[in-house]
Formats: sequence, structure tokens, C-alpha cells
Amino acid sequence: MKYVYSLGAVIALMLIAWFGSLIPGMQYFFGVAVPYLAIVIFLGGFAWKIWDWAKSPVPFSIQTTCGQAKSLDFIPHNRLEAPNTNTEVIARMALEILTFRSLFRHTKADVYAGPKLTYESAKWLWLFALIFHYSFLVIVIRHLRLFLEPVPAPIVWLDWADSLFEMGLPTLYLTDAGLLIGLLFLFARRLFTRPVRYMSLFNDYFPLFLLLAIGITGVLMRMVFRGGIDIAAIKAMGVGLVTFSPVVSPDISAIFYVHLFLVCALLIYFPFSKLMHLGGVFLSPTRNMRNNTREVRHVNPWNPDIKPHSYAAYEDEFREYMVEAGIPVEKELEPQKEAAEPA
Repeated sequence: MKYVYSLGAVIALMLIAWFGSLIPGMQYFFGVAVPYLAIVIFLGGFAWKIWDWAKSPVPFSIQTTCGQAKSLDFIPHNRLEAPNTNTEVIARMALEILTFRSLFRHTKADVYAGPKLTYESAKWLWLFALIFHYSFLVIVIRHLRLFLEPVPAPIVWLDWADSLFEMGLPTLYLTDAGLLIGLLFLFARRLFTRPVRYMSLFNDYFPLFLLLAIGITGVLMRMVFRGGIDIAAIKAMGVGLVTFSPVVSPDISAIFYVHLFLVCALLIYFPFSKLMHLGGVFLSPTRNMRNNTREVRHVNPWNPDIKPHSYAAYEDEFREYMVEAGIPVEKELEPQKEAAEPA
């Protein structure tokens, strides 16, 4: 029932936007007030979360390594798996962020009759995750043309490349298909893979359904409700939002407000969800630290400043009790001075 509740929450958001935008005067609320509120919460929440992580101390060197660290000259050093310099760390982080390198090596565990535990490749997860993330990135960049006037040439070229194959008329963008296919795979994995289904919670299904609804409503505006979508009015609204002089046209269809409201819900939800791995990956100490523990001593700043106490000093302090208890000592007790005789 966890995914049913998540789906119900997304459907409720869609109905609120659909029927709410049909009420006279509410177009300004859904087209101007909600987007501004969403942007403020997103930027403020994102910055607060990054600041909270950035000021958290990392007292130990806890980088994750699976290769030979830098050692003697004749021992080959794995520079990406055990980076020793900042340049090597940057290279490792770039591969992690741009190609999902650790996910590429991800394996799944299955138990067969015997019982027998096996580890198998899970490259499909890496592939569809890559398709989804890059499709989402291109869609976000492509939508900047609705907020900029004139539209920068790189965005025009990206839009042209995305619609290069022109699947259907009107054009179905490649990234639209990639986004929906990637999301469907990720949802199916949570639904049909038993260990993943057992661990999945409401906050795992909700963003999946929210992103699916955003993608589906976007495709519906282009493929089904195209006749009721005034691109010029939407462009004027987008440019107005950026220049703080919003203009709301009464000719914009309700499906657009549903799409926009879902995007705003995603922005509000983003900083307080697992989606914050977008920023958290840069602050992960298991990835962004150098593996130089053989060269540099990492001292925990929380440890109190304890003065060294040698064994000799320890024995001087407790020698009498040690001799009394029969514990061997390195230095015998000094003879007692005879008491002075009374005059």
C-alpha cells in the first residue's frame, strides 16, 4: 500500500491544480504565487542543507577505496580507486558524477536452492539510471528557452539535437521518451524486486510518481492538448516571472497549471528528500577525501588534550601499591628513612 498512498498524493495534487485553475482569479495564484514560493523554498532549503552538511566535522579519513593505495615506488598505485592528490580526487568525483561509476560496478545478490548465495551483474540499473538523469538534465536546460529572451544559441542547438529524429508530428523529444522509460524501469525495480520492495518507503515512491506525472503531463501538452496550449502566453509568463513582472493570460489551458503545480511541488519537496543527493554527492567524505593516511596523521579534533603518561611515571605513582600487590616493578622501593631518635 506504500505506493498506493504515494500515487494518491500525486493524483490529489493534480486535481487541486486542475479544478483550482478553473476558478476565476486563481490562475494568478497557480501561475505566479506558487512558483515564487516554490523557488524560495527550493533555494533556501537547498542552501541550508548544503551548509548543514558542510559544517559537519569529518574527524577521520573515511574514503571508500577498492584499489592499491600509494606506497613504495615499485608497487603500482591505483590513482582512481585510492586517490592521493586533489587532482586524482577530482578525476574520481567527475567519473562518479558524470558516469555513475560506482553504480556501474553494482551487483545484486540472489539466493538459490542449496542454499546458494550468488552475486550477479546489475548493469541494467546503471543504464536506465543514466538514461533518466541525463534526459532530465536536458529537459531542464531545454525549458530555459521559456524564461530567456533572446534564447541563447546553445539551448537552440540542444533543442534541435533532442528533436533530431522527429518521432511523430508534433515532435516527441528523445529525452521525453528517455525520462519516462527510465522512471518506469526504476518504479518496476522497486515493485518487482523483493528486497528493494521490502526496503522502499512512501518517500521512495512519491518522487517517482511525481516525476512520472510531470513527464506525462508535459507530453500530453505537446501531443494531445496542443491546440489548447498558447506557447506565446506561456513564454510571456515565464519571462515575466524571471523579470519580476509576471503576466497571466486567461488563454492558458488547465493542463499547463497542473504541469506547473507538479513542478512546484517537486521543487518544494526536493531539499527535504532523498533527491538531495544532487548536492550531497559533492560533500560525501567517502568520495571527496584523499587516501593519504600513510603520509598524514588524521587527528580527531574532538579528542581531549591528554598529556602523555609514560610507564616510568605510572610506576613512580603506583609503585608502593604494585609491590604490595605482588606486581613486578622495574625499580625497587626506596628504603624507609629511620625515624629520628628523641633528644
